[in-house]
Amino acid sequence: MTRRTDTRQRMLRTAAELFHTQGYHATGLNQLVAEGGAPKGSLYFHFPGGKEQLAAEALRSSSEQFAEAIAVLLRDSRTAAEAVSTLAEYLAESLEKSGFRRGCPLATVALDAADDSELIRVACGDGYRHWQEILIGYLTGQGASRERATELSVVVLASIEGALLFAKTLRDVSPLRTVAAHFRTTLEKELS
Repeated sequence: MTRRTDTRQRMLRTAAELFHTQGYHATGLNQLVAEGGAPKGSLYFHFPGGKEQLAAEALRSSSEQFAEAIAVLLRDSRTAAEAVSTLAEYLAESLEKSGFRRGCPLATVALDAADDSELIRVACGDGYRHWQEILIGYLTGQGASRERATELSVVVLASIEGALLFAKTLRDVSPLRTVAAHFRTTLEKELS
């Protein structure tokens, strides 16, 4: 039983990385199986729904890992302004380390396949909502009302997502740092 679990987890990790860097449509089944180090039949054994199920589960796993990273960054930040700056810097460093291949763990697939697959759209939507709830919880803890924290979480997430895409396209992390600087000023004023 351990081998089955190991194979399944290895396939999920491989899929998450490939979908993250290449997108859904550019990642083929043969590549998933080969880079996952698994026999082709094991894909359908572990994921009877095929590539679509594998993608949805890989997105959920990536989203949860990123949610954990967000929670740690927020927990270790004294203020909301510092938290957003730390998050933007974390993403900038990750983007640079990957040679500008790894942006948001959801965005590449969301843009690529969410229109084609309800399963993938829901997995991406759930991930974004989870990240938003983490931000809302943090911002209410910093003194914002639930309503205002909800509004701010949308603006923060949308701004960071846009800056991440912009940075990835330009191969320059300055958009992330510009967004962080803007929120440092905005959030310091609003939540002090």
